Amino acid sequence: MSGIELRPVGWVRGGRVAAEDDAWDAETAAIELDTAWLTAEALQGVEAFSHAEIVFQFDQLPETEVVLTARHPRGNPDWPKVGVFAQRGRNRPNRLGVSVCRILGVDGTSLLVGGLDAIDGTPVLDIKPVMAEFQPRGEVRQPDWSRELMADYW
Repeated sequence: MSGIELRPVGWVRGGRVAAEDDAWDAETAAIELDTAWLTAEALQGVEAFSHAEIVFQFDQLPETEVVLTARHPRGNPDWPKVGVFAQRGRNRPNRLGVSVCRILGVDGTSLLVGGLDAIDGTPVLDIKPVMAEFQPRGEVRQPDWSRELMADYW
């Protein structure tokens, strides 16, 4: 199997310095583009959107902490054991995160965001505007334990 190489489009600057669960909505940060290959034109028009979907890598999580088996989310035995693809924790096979955050503005080559659940220094792999047409069609279903887990996340 061949590897996949990705080049960060930028890095998270500001916000939290430690990966702690919950209360992410109060966080503000900037995504600074890598100006070695991107200019401010890459962000042109993004401020017309209310939200952006950010793809990033949990680069500060050692690969030895990746979990490939079923486990109780957040180690809570009151919740069922579920596989890595039935939860959104950071201990994932490729250590990738995806987050929808508010766009607060653009300052040159920096995208200012609110509610991004990534820590300072995190490499950003992609930035996509949120469009209603890309949101789920129909009802969204999820188990009760996931609602409990997310109660204080934002």
